[in-house]
Amino acid sequence: MRNAIDIIIPVYNEGENIINVIEPLRCLVKTPFRILICYDYDGDNTLSALKEYKNASLVDILLVKNQGTGVFGAVTTGIEHSSAPAVIVMPADDTFNAGIIDQMFQKFQEGCEIVAASRFIPGGCMEGCPWLKATLVRSAAFTLYYIARLPTRDPTSGFRLFSSKVLEQIEIESTEGWAFSLELLVKCHRRGWQIGEVPAKWFERTKGQSRFQVLKWVPLYLRWYFYALATTLVHPRLLRSPNS
Repeated sequence: MRNAIDIIIPVYNEGENIINVIEPLRCLVKTPFRILICYDYDGDNTLSALKEYKNASLVDILLVKNQGTGVFGAVTTGIEHSSAPAVIVMPADDTFNAGIIDQMFQKFQEGCEIVAASRFIPGGCMEGCPWLKATLVRSAAFTLYYIARLPTRDPTSGFRLFSSKVLEQIEIESTEGWAFSLELLVKCHRRGWQIGEVPAKWFERTKGQSRFQVLKWVPLYLRWYFYALATTLVHPRLLRSPNS
């Protein structure tokens, strides 16, 4: 049976914690899926942990070496190796949201081109984040939803489903970090394509080190933040109908 979802997980020395991400996927996701583990270098201890994974034969896992470096390079390399109609990009420290994968795919089947895992709708939460990161994320979410009218309350989340249509037809201009996820969202919105969301829980990682660099990546997000505002406030005629 062809996989309906390719799940891209960019990793960097996740060690045994990667098993805590894969096992819930194996146990909870009913939709046929494949996992693409995208890594930077051959000495990454994620790879050695996977060699010891006792249930490896029960999960379709593809190891993909990053053609560049960093999160962005890993994700775009994974996209190039994807073949499923729906692609989910999932952080390597998300051990608590496997149960929403099928819900995200259902939204995709209902016509959504992007499905966000949203921390800011009923049933979702964000806990343990540093004050600065939490303030920036919540401020962006509030203004983009209520002012730019983006149809998701969590526009900066990196955990997201993209249709193959989005990945094939929308050029990614971002070159670093997770900004590509917001970029695809706001470009999809400008085209009038359907966007959905499901509630997700987020707890700041306790194992390993987060690769989210707030101050470094803020300027990358700002470009697409203002793009979204311009779409709705300055050039609303750019918004296309859903059938265009």
